[in-house]
Formats: sequence, C-alpha cells, structure tokens
Amino acid sequence: LIKLIRKSGTEVLDIYNQNNFDIKIKSDDSPITKADVLSNKILIEGLFKIDPIPVLSEEEFVDFNIRKKWNKFWIIDPLDGTKDFIAKNGEFTINIALIEGRKPVIGLIYAPALNDLYWGIKGKGAFKNGKKIFNRSIRKNIIGVQSRFHCNKETEIFFKKNMINKVRKFGSALKFCKLAEGSVDVYPRYTGSMEWDIAAGDIILQESGCKMINIETNKE
Repeated sequence: LIKLIRKSGTEVLDIYNQNNFDIKIKSDDSPITKADVLSNKILIEGLFKIDPIPVLSEEEFVDFNIRKKWNKFWIIDPLDGTKDFIAKNGEFTINIALIEGRKPVIGLIYAPALNDLYWGIKGKGAFKNGKKIFNRSIRKNIIGVQSRFHCNKETEIFFKKNMINKVRKFGSALKFCKLAEGSVDVYPRYTGSMEWDIAAGDIILQESGCKMINIETNKE
C-alpha cells in the first residue's frame, strides 16, 4: 500500500509541478484535474492487485443501494484537496482506507508535495514517515484547526464558544494528521463530509488516541 500510494504521489506531483494543467468543474461544483483522474486509475489498478475487492472512489460513483451491502472494500480519495492542488500550497493528499464491517481498519494519507506519509492500522498504532505518533497534548490553551476552503459561521461560533483563540489552517485530510501527531487539539466540521474524505483519517485518529465524533449525537 505504501509503494502504491507513493507511486500515485509521484505522478500527481509531476502534474502539480507543471505550469499549466486543465481544470474542469464537476456536477457538484467542485474542481477536478487530470491529476485526480490519473491518481484514481493508478490506485484502482494497484488495489485490485493487492486485494480484488470493491473500490469506492470519489471519482467513480457507486449507488448506495449497491455499496451498502459491501462488508469489505477499499475507499479512496485519489486527490483530496483539489483546491489546494490548484492553489499550489502543497496541502493536498492521497487517501486510502480498507473497510471491514463498516469500519476502517487500515488508513493511509500521503501528502506528496510535503513528502509526509501517515498511516494507521487497527490495534497496531499510527505512524508518520515510519515513526509512531500519538496525541499526548495536555495544553490548557487548546489549538483548533480549520479548513482553508470550507470554513463557515458555525465553525467560528464553535471556536468562540469554547474560547479557542489559536486556530491553524490546513488543507485536505492533513487536518486529521495534525490532530494525530498532537500539533492541534480539535477540528470542528460543520460543512458536511463524505466517506472518502474521512475514512483513512478516522483509523489514524483512533490509533493516535483521538476520536472522531458526530457533533449532533456525541457518538463515534
């Protein structure tokens, strides 16, 4: 999996370093580039060789009535943070997770422009570039984190209500990684999300001592 995600990252980085690349707009008004498409192809082909089970990708829609019956499958975001990719801030990632029984058991998040690779394995821990990480923060002045492109009024209210004065901004699934390594403490998300955005981050967070909870039910 590490070999595959790095291979995808190399190809994505080649496109990223070009002066110009085509940008198209999908039906949900989100951008897509040839890097998204190429990464998607590399990952799906590579994952099939590792374990030929179904793949759920942001770039290949599968109807919920079909995928709700899947017990074991791959879930990928071939290029998370396409807006960061286009803005050339380096904060885009490639996300892979293995789902078993509706829960992620393996997750990888790779930021090729930063050359940082995070992963988590159920019961085995979370890692950054091969070194184990754990959020051991005991800060009294909590540090928040928010998206560069998906912040809204509810997020600002959350920080104010909880007297969180220091807030850092990161793109893509890097926010989960920053939580896992303990450089930030809380990430409120009020703008919705999809399975491919959070699956890999979920298991990395679990294995680093953090939790991802539903803001309405307070349950995982």
